Amino acid sequence: MDFKLDARLERDCILLGNFELCQVLLMNDANYPWLILVPRVSGIRETYELSGSQKATLMKESNFVLEAMAKTFNADKMNLGALGNIVPQLHIHHIVRYETDLAWPAPVWGKVEPKPYSDSEREAVVAKLNAMLSNYSGFESTAQK
Repeated sequence: MDFKLDARLERDCILLGNFELCQVLLMNDANYPWLILVPRVSGIRETYELSGSQKATLMKESNFVLEAMAKTFNADKMNLGALGNIVPQLHIHHIVRYETDLAWPAPVWGKVEPKPYSDSEREAVVAKLNAMLSNYSGFESTAQK
């Protein structure tokens, strides 16, 4: 069974590249810097379904993203979540939060309409994120500039 990204994630996100285990996606919502990690393992819905080594790799990749985004975007708080109520494919949200953002202090879901990036905003944030992600050994960028 080959890995295939869920159609909704494909529609709502911009593929930035790949870590050893996960695809790295940028949520197309300029309200928040927001990355999603999707383990490239077919049929996985929950973290406990991953092998021990896959869980360790996911934790390493996720912690890198959390720390790097917090520093890169000067976050007040980082939100981490794996809900899967609408998209059952395992995917982990990494969202930069500010006390001044439109949804604060509530969760981002359903609070504010998503605001797609303009072309210039997308180019700028993709460049910033690619520079950040390139600090992770083995990151392979696939983002279109």
